[in-house]
Amino acid sequence: MESDNVISQLINHFKEIITLEDQDIEAIVSKLEIVHLQKKDCLLREGQVSKHMRFIAKGSLHAYYTDEKGKENTTQLGIENWWVNDLYSYLSGQPSRMCIQANEGTTVIQISKENLELLYKEVPSISDFWRLKMQSAYVTLQERTFEHSRVDAYTKYRNFVSAYRNIEQRFPQFMIASYLGITVEYLSYLRKKHLSDVS
Repeated sequence: MESDNVISQLINHFKEIITLEDQDIEAIVSKLEIVHLQKKDCLLREGQVSKHMRFIAKGSLHAYYTDEKGKENTTQLGIENWWVNDLYSYLSGQPSRMCIQANEGTTVIQISKENLELLYKEVPSISDFWRLKMQSAYVTLQERTFEHSRVDAYTKYRNFVSAYRNIEQRFPQFMIASYLGITVEYLSYLRKKHLSDVS
């Protein structure tokens, strides 16, 4: 069954960082929810409180906020085996300021905050997994903040395609450009320059 394959994918993802016994896996599986999204379906809308951690099993998601001029600004991109969420909303209990939307047909595994708290007690190693994930997310955020203010656009683009080799072809150019804080036209120029430099 597809659901079994999807759940095995998440369990294997956990096992990359922590050790799980059979009883641990049973406890985890009992608390999972599988969500299927069509292209442009919203997993989280602006104004909703994020109450789940979300793992992309298949497909891709992007997170964005809409500014006062009505322009969408992409803050996160995610593909298979990535976690995508509004951590601010999840951790603070405040309404989300962004929308998380499917970029294509997407399957997501959710764990509610309540069930995750239960898992911390039933499977203590899950707490270790999230501690390491949160540390990694914080480091990534710091790096992106540093890049945004101190690195030129071409270096940002090169770092992006180097760090996320399989992602650029999965999203429309306007989303990539928005994520990098540049125009679509300038992204096209940077892409051509990069291809020329590496050829």
